Amino acid sequence: MEQIRKYCFKSRFFPVLLSENYLCIKNYYDRMLEEKSSFVRGGYIMRKRMKNVLALGLVGIMMGSLAACGGNESNHAAQSVSASADHTSEGEQANRNAGEPVTLKFSWWGNQNRHEYTQKILDKYTELHPNVTFEALPSGWDGYFDKLSTQAASGAMPDIVQMDYLYIATYAKNHSIADLLPYIDNGTIDVSEISENVLNTGKIDDKMAGIVGATGTIAVGYNPEVFKEAGLEELNPSGDWTWDDFVATAKEIKEATGKLGAASGPVDDTNLFNYWVRQHGEQLFSDDKKSLGYEEDQILADYLDMWKGLMDAGAAANPDEYLQIQTLGQEAGPVVTGEAGMINENNNYASKMSSRNSNLKITTPPVNPDNKKAMWNKPGYFLCISETSKVKEEAAAFINWFVNSEEANEIMMAERGVPAPANVREFLINSGKMDEKQKEMFEYADTVIEFSGETPAPDPIGIAEVGESFKNSAYKAFYGQISTKEAAENFRKEANEILARNN
Repeated sequence: MEQIRKYCFKSRFFPVLLSENYLCIKNYYDRMLEEKSSFVRGGYIMRKRMKNVLALGLVGIMMGSLAACGGNESNHAAQSVSASADHTSEGEQANRNAGEPVTLKFSWWGNQNRHEYTQKILDKYTELHPNVTFEALPSGWDGYFDKLSTQAASGAMPDIVQMDYLYIATYAKNHSIADLLPYIDNGTIDVSEISENVLNTGKIDDKMAGIVGATGTIAVGYNPEVFKEAGLEELNPSGDWTWDDFVATAKEIKEATGKLGAASGPVDDTNLFNYWVRQHGEQLFSDDKKSLGYEEDQILADYLDMWKGLMDAGAAANPDEYLQIQTLGQEAGPVVTGEAGMINENNNYASKMSSRNSNLKITTPPVNPDNKKAMWNKPGYFLCISETSKVKEEAAAFINWFVNSEEANEIMMAERGVPAPANVREFLINSGKMDEKQKEMFEYADTVIEFSGETPAPDPIGIAEVGESFKNSAYKAFYGQISTKEAAENFRKEANEILARNN
């Protein structure tokens, strides 16, 4: 009781303590505490990200509470919010027309190179629009959404937020991010050069939750020098190597060099496993998002068996080693520095790491010969506007410029992925300024079309909890505490409970 009381006050969500939903939240929090998995091996501690889960839960419950309450007082509050929104919209347009000073808070994740060039983009926009300045809020990927969920719960989200496909449905359905359709309809945001299929990846419940800025696909990044040291040929993006080939390659690197064959986090999130499930002709989540979409637990057990076998052989980073790798930061990771051969990543890996190691390359992920259409063209990132922003019109204008302008994209040079607008892709290709890694990324995007199927719907509400359950269950198996079959069964039980509760 005291813990949630402190949390609510700390997050400035204390009004919920006065509502009848307080007991519901307390019970929910207590249940999550009971489910929390902590285990120690070699000094490593595994904990659930309770702050992230609770914060998003509080937002959803609070919004539900406001919607469910009756009486004049609640109606008055709703009318006040509506009136405020109308007033803000008019005020935004007036400020924009008058050129009055506007400060936009913008948060994104990435490495140091991304932080530096994004700041140049912001400076350029201010040069073109002197009345607009920015409060830049860069972060690494690790912890980005923990912080964002806390900001959402406290009503303090930045005006513009870089969003991932994993979480966009959650933030859209708990009303943390604004519908951008009005800004498309009034011409502030131009989406004419973005294909409808790609654009609609940002549409949740008939609202445009985010504008997709770039697309990408999963890939395997590798260091050719490590392959050469191991006496192996380089990998080619032909889509004809299998998971057995991947395992054999990782083990050969370990045996020949003593280095890690793979320095990946195979259960950091569900993206790679989603690909694995699709290779088996199934889908990760059911159509109604209330349960897992595949029926055979052996699918996950086989996935965990493969990675556990690599870890036991020293060919892949075990959880302890991977924790140490994460502390280095991606730019100093073992594949970049030549201490590991491969990493499961995205198609922009070699490009975004080129400032640290220009020799890195990418190839297609291992395939299932019986199903070569398991890949999908994934949104690399979205740009969203927080519902609490008081400068939505100006934020929308910036998003339009960031995604569509030659000035911004000439600075960005596709580091965030293959640009979504067709005219921007054409501009970069014809600019003569793309380096070899950027050209390889564009070529890779063309190569994987023949291995790609339909893009799955955005992940369901509760994906953060599902991801933690996935990771916890897998780590217990990696540590030998339970069998991979038991891990698969545990994950199904927990995931189905989470999905049914949230969707």
